[in-house]
Amino acid sequence: MASVRFEGVSYALMDGESVLDGLLRHGRRLSYSCKAGVCASCVMKAAAGAVPQRAQAGLKDSWKARGYFLACSCVPDEDIDVVSPDADLRFPATIRSIRKLSPDVVEARLVTDSAMDFYAGQYATIVRADGLARSYSIASLPEAGELELHIRKIPNGAMSTWFHEQARAGDRVTVIGPSGECFYVPGREDQPLLLAGTGTGLAPLYGILRDAIARTHRGTIYLFHGALHTGGLYLVNELREIARQHTQVSYVPSILRGEAEEGLVVGALDQAITNRIPNFSGWRGYVCGDPAIVQSLKMKLFLAGMASKDIHADAFIPAAAPAVCS
Repeated sequence: MASVRFEGVSYALMDGESVLDGLLRHGRRLSYSCKAGVCASCVMKAAAGAVPQRAQAGLKDSWKARGYFLACSCVPDEDIDVVSPDADLRFPATIRSIRKLSPDVVEARLVTDSAMDFYAGQYATIVRADGLARSYSIASLPEAGELELHIRKIPNGAMSTWFHEQARAGDRVTVIGPSGECFYVPGREDQPLLLAGTGTGLAPLYGILRDAIARTHRGTIYLFHGALHTGGLYLVNELREIARQHTQVSYVPSILRGEAEEGLVVGALDQAITNRIPNFSGWRGYVCGDPAIVQSLKMKLFLAGMASKDIHADAFIPAAAPAVCS
């Protein structure tokens, strides 16, 4: 049975238990959110001992080389000595502004005290002053000098409720990151792109779209945004204006329930996509949002001819439980 040493104290792990679950079971207060190896809220650093490869999935190569890993995915085969992330992964930041994008989505703009390298479409973990941590995709371009986040209000969601009801410009937070591989990569500028997402899955797609345009992508770009009803759609006018200005861009808003009207598709998002593009051979795809829809779309795109290496996806995993930092 392996043990984990943290801040000078060793803790025995049960068979199959992760570093995160073991430390939480022993009463240690740690940062975490999804507990699914996705959000990177629980990133830690190995000071000694081997880190299983699975525990570093999705992390940047530079992070892996320095021993960082996801505590929720780390079930060590031998004793391991771990420490909290170095200060260079944590960026103190100030909320610049918060504005409503829809009845249940706000846009929060944050400015970090020091420059943070990121790509539009990656995600960052936001840590509140009391230690509560949640991860959100980045919709802004790096040259904007700020982080643009789209935050949907989740019933009983501690962080989302705070952003919607209590947070104000000037409030201080900490940003950890960035993480994620869902971003535009220059090259193959004539390759057609599919951007598809539901809810605030639009946030990374909005960033990827503008990044592709800024990098003079010439190929066709389709952006499909799905919601249950029209109240779940947002940035509609902005996206229509982008499509008007750039002839290679098509924007298709889709709702599951409601009345059909010009420029709006009623029905399942996957059906809206395949009705317009039955064959995806040679395309590159970005899929974000609800996990079930993301998984379904990935499979359907692959079956419709899109190469698996060209399918980039981020599923939005809800927080597992209240997440705090020591």
